[in-house]
Amino acid sequence: MALQHTERRTQVNFFMNILAVIRNIYRDYLAEWRLPYTKTNRGRVRIMKRMGVTINGPIAVRKGLEIRGGGGQLVINQGVSIGPGVLLDARKGLVIGESAVIAYQAIIWSLNHDYNDIHFVTKGAKTTIGKYAWVCSRSIILPGVTVGEYAVVASGAIVTKDVPPYAIVAGIPAKIVGYREKKEYDYGCK
Repeated sequence: MALQHTERRTQVNFFMNILAVIRNIYRDYLAEWRLPYTKTNRGRVRIMKRMGVTINGPIAVRKGLEIRGGGGQLVINQGVSIGPGVLLDARKGLVIGESAVIAYQAIIWSLNHDYNDIHFVTKGAKTTIGKYAWVCSRSIILPGVTVGEYAVVASGAIVTKDVPPYAIVAGIPAKIVGYREKKEYDYGCK
């Protein structure tokens, strides 16, 4: 009797593992082969939802978006605009606030490698982009960084530390070069 129970549990575990592998293959297929090449915004949003991305309202997504690890780790709030060729890494968690703008070929990481580890293991942390923030073209946000509400990351900047609300950062590594005017901004995908 105990042997049958153990065999059954082993079979169930085997099939659950197979299902998990199939789910991951399907998500990778959607992320790498369907999402970047889908022609319409509606189609891209539908594929993102199938990948497990949480989308809270209408968003605009341009062609060429690449997502790493979307399944439940990526949250995109309403009004967000994502430009062409953007890479979003959500393997350790990524939250994009209301009406944020992620411009052409920006890269947002939540996971990288520990260069001091002898096995080059991965490490990372949740990354957050605040509401009405603007991540300009070809800028890079590193894992664990919070870009504050209404902040601006200049083109080509590499952000290694948190950015305060309304701050404008530029350079490598990004440093505060000014502050945005405090207003009731009203833009984003409607």
